[in-house]
This record gives sequence, structure tokens and C-alpha cells, in this order.
Amino acid sequence: MKKLKHTLPALVAAVASFAILTAMAAVGGTFECSETARAKARDFIDNEKQFHLGFLPTEQSNPITATLEEDFKRSTLAGVQCLQRGDRQIPITMRHVFASQQFEDLVSDMVRSVTGPKGRIIFSGCGATGRLSILLESMWRDFFHRRAAELTPEELKLADRSASIMTGGDFALIRSVEFFEDYAEGGRRQAAALDVGEGDTFVAITEGGETSSVLGTLQYAAEHGAKCYLVFNNPADILRAHLDRSREAIDNPKVTVIDLYCGSMSVAGSTRMQATSSEQLLGSCALEAALCRVLPRFAKETAPDYTLAFEQLLSGLESPEGRAMIASQIELEKSVYAQHGLVTYIADKCMLDLFTDNTERAPTFMIPPLRSSREKGFSQSWAFVKNPLHPTEECWSEMMRRHPRCLEFTSEDARSLGMPQSFIDNPPLIKYSDLITYMIGNEPAPERIAGRSRAVAVVLNVPGADPAFAAAADRLAAAWPERRDFTFAFPIADSPLEIWKHLAVKLAFNCLSTGTMAASGRVAGNWMSWVSMSNKKLIDRCIRLLMELGRIDYEEAAQRVFAAQEWVQSQDWSKGEEPSPVQVALEQLRKDKAK
Repeated sequence: MKKLKHTLPALVAAVASFAILTAMAAVGGTFECSETARAKARDFIDNEKQFHLGFLPTEQSNPITATLEEDFKRSTLAGVQCLQRGDRQIPITMRHVFASQQFEDLVSDMVRSVTGPKGRIIFSGCGATGRLSILLESMWRDFFHRRAAELTPEELKLADRSASIMTGGDFALIRSVEFFEDYAEGGRRQAAALDVGEGDTFVAITEGGETSSVLGTLQYAAEHGAKCYLVFNNPADILRAHLDRSREAIDNPKVTVIDLYCGSMSVAGSTRMQATSSEQLLGSCALEAALCRVLPRFAKETAPDYTLAFEQLLSGLESPEGRAMIASQIELEKSVYAQHGLVTYIADKCMLDLFTDNTERAPTFMIPPLRSSREKGFSQSWAFVKNPLHPTEECWSEMMRRHPRCLEFTSEDARSLGMPQSFIDNPPLIKYSDLITYMIGNEPAPERIAGRSRAVAVVLNVPGADPAFAAAADRLAAAWPERRDFTFAFPIADSPLEIWKHLAVKLAFNCLSTGTMAASGRVAGNWMSWVSMSNKKLIDRCIRLLMELGRIDYEEAAQRVFAAQEWVQSQDWSKGEEPSPVQVALEQLRKDKAK
């Protein structure tokens, strides 16, 4: 590697963990940038410019949370307060959006779809927005399940008038399906499989406004006669100026754009936070507004002012009781993980929201992913979630209010999409039969208890739970040596689709899981310093993070990141935690500087 040119004042805050230092020492303490790594870096710099996304506000550092790392060092409460600042950007934008013609058109089209002969409301997303799409569909379906006694047989049929597309299929709800988001044709195929077309209202959700697979689903829907909406969180003019695929979608006369730009994220690039929160607010309020027009007798239960209702929820989360509730759980989880223990959440209502948070911790902070019952000998995920009321296979359908839609993905599919050879040789296991090996039901979980220094069951209590939940949760939690309850410390408004309960869980757990990682040293400033390189967007984010923390240029950062990735891939991590290439690259940079 070329000689280091800059000092590293930010490096101390992001220094690699003891585990990385030990692992690197075991192989000689250093490594060189191979010609293969240099070639990969050059190829990414020259040929993947559409994935160089540092110009997007959602990928940039937010000045209002710049002190995040220092605040958590001062106190957990101070860190929580800092994280929550970003959420106050959301209502400023959403008040204008809710008053817009685009929002009215979206609701009107949703009504036309569900009252027509065959139309559906379909959401499409990837990663966090894919999980959101599944959630929005399930919220619609769950209304008809919960309120069945108040509905006629014809009204009950409306439950099937909502659907969702998750890039990589519903398996990606529980574990990231790497690289799928980079392929627009893959998105088109998923839209075709769902037979998207005339009569449907199609809502494509992509935080950055540039996810190829989601734009592929949108393109297919527009070509086949659906009423199409594109929802994103960056200024449209910036997207149009820099990214061909975004410009093509934004300029499509068959697509209505709803721009929810509300500033940068509380943690740089973590679009599961404010971006997805604003999208959840938009999607759920539009769905509920449409529902109340189709079934007007339920309109008296909905909020007259969505923005005001959201601000009231934020006030509850920011209250002394709300912040103490989140801070207490952060301190618990930090201490458990520091002792190599595990946390297992027990939930029923809002289980899907909690699963979303658990799944997104792994790629966001490079910690072990949720594990299948087939994966023996690998590190268990730090947090997991189980339902005490249903066995696993039943639980998957109960949680989504439908049978999961997974992909039968073959080597030929990978080849036809132009995926890397590794995917062709070993196509990902993402079928339904793979999904149900993740034991989320009420079966025993000795792998999360036996031999652990600490094993804690945390029962999530949400208003309106099944009457049988408390007793079932007690029975399941009794197997754990420690038990805690997570109960909201402030009142949460009700509504037909339970909008505010779902948002309360999302916002609280965004803060909780991110805060736990920040308090555990996995955030530098307000940047995630443990990042996965599982797709092209994240590769670019890793490079830019190393640029900022190491004060080096993009080319050198790319070489160092790809060299670190090569080293990580050459090691056996079956008995330990695989580190982020960024952390490895930072440690190598520190060693080079010391020379």
C-alpha cells in the first residue's frame, strides 16, 4: 500500500477491538494489499460510479448528532437524547406531505383499487423498506383479523387486497439477502410473479431513491398499467442530476413522486432510522385513510391530524419516563453483550416490527445474524425474538397474516441476473423450507441459554395484546435465568391499523439497538464504524467511512477496504465473531502510521 499521507485524529475513537487485534496477530499482525484487491478497488472506482453515493444527504453525517459518541460516553440518557433529535426532522416534512395533492391522489388510488373488481395496494422495497412493505401489508390484513366480528363477509374479503414485494423474497425479512438489491431485473421478475398490473396501486419505497431492485419493480408496474408511486428521502433534483436509474424513474410520466426528504440520519447512512420512519408514517397513514373511506364507520377512530398525532408520540418517547425506559434497556443489553451473553425478546403484537429491528442489527453493525436451527457451531445472534403463542411454522403465517412468499432461487437464476460466480456456485438458501428453520415460535431455545454467561428473556408488552399472551410469555420466559419486561411508560393512541403502536415500537427500538451499539463502541462520531460489505452501496459506505476516519483519499481507502475484506474472507470465523473489513482496515492503517 502507498505510504500514509495524513494524520489520524479520528482513528482513536474507532480503533479495532481486542478480538481483531488478537486475530491479526495470529497471522503475523499485518497483511499487504494484493494485486487482486487493487484490481477490485480499481474496478469499483471506474465501473461502479452509479453506486458512489456520498453526494446523497441520507449517506452523509448529520451535524445535529455529531456528538453522539461523546454523548454516550457521558451518559446513556445523553446519548438517547442525541439520537432522538433526528426524529424531530420528520414532522417538519410530513406536515407538507400530508397536505399535498400527491398524498390525496395516493389515498384516492388506494380506494379505487380495493373497491374495484380486482385491484390491490402493493408495496415494494428492499432491506429496511422491504421489511416495511411486508409490515404495511400485514397491518392492513391484521385489521380484518382483529375486527372480524364487526365486518360483513364481503368486507372481510378486502383483507386480500394488499400485497408486498420484498427484494429477495420474504426470507429477507429475517436475514439480509446479499447483492439482490443491485439487480433491477430481479425486481422486475418479482413484480411479474405477483402479476402486478391494471387496477393495482403500486408504491415503490426506497430510502435513497436509487435501489436498483425496487426501481425494477416500479418499472414493471408502470409498464403493466398500475397506478405508480415512488417514495424516497433525498432531494429529487440531486438524484436526477447524479443517477441515471433514479432520473429515469422520477421522470417517468406514469409515476407520481413523493419526496420525504427530512435531512440526514441520526447515524450516518443508517436509513433504517428517520428515512424508513417517515416512510412508515406515510404508508400507514395513507392505508388508514383509504380504509376509513372504504369503511367510513371506522373513521371516528383515526387521528384528525396525522402530524400532530406523530408529534405526540415523539413527546412520549422524549419524556423523562420514555427516555428512562429506553436507556435502561440499552444499559441492560450493553452489559449482557459485554459478558458474551444473549438477549431473547418474547413478543406477539408488534412481533414483526421487533423482528425488523433484530434483523437489521446484523448488517448495520456487523454482528452475528439471526441463526437457523441448521446452523450448528456458529455464533448466535446477540438478540432474537420468539412468540409464546404459536409454534414456528404457524407463527410465520400468523405474524404476516398470510403464507410467506419466498423465492425458489437457482444457479440459473443467479447466472441470468449476472450475479458473481460465488452466487452461481452456491445460490442462497431462501426458500420457504429455509425460512421455517428459524425457530421463532414457542419451542425451547437451549442454544440461547445453556452455557451462557448471561441469558436474558425480555417480554415486550404492547397495549391491546392477546389476553393469552401474558401467561404464555411467563411460561416461555421461565426457562431463562433472567427475565425483564419492556413496557411502554406512556400512553399510546389507538387507531384502526394500530399505526401509533407500530411506530412506537419502531422508534423506540431504533434508538435502543443503535444506542446499544454506540454505547458498546461500534459508532465513531455519528458514523457506523462496523459495516458489512454485502452490497455495492455498503461497499461505497465502507470506503467513505475509512476516508473520513483515516483522512485518506477515496482510492487509497478503496484499496485498503478490499485488502481487508480479502483478509477477513481468508480466516475461519466459525468459532468467533467476524469483524467488519472497515475495522480491520483501520487497525492496519494504525499499524502503518505507527511505522
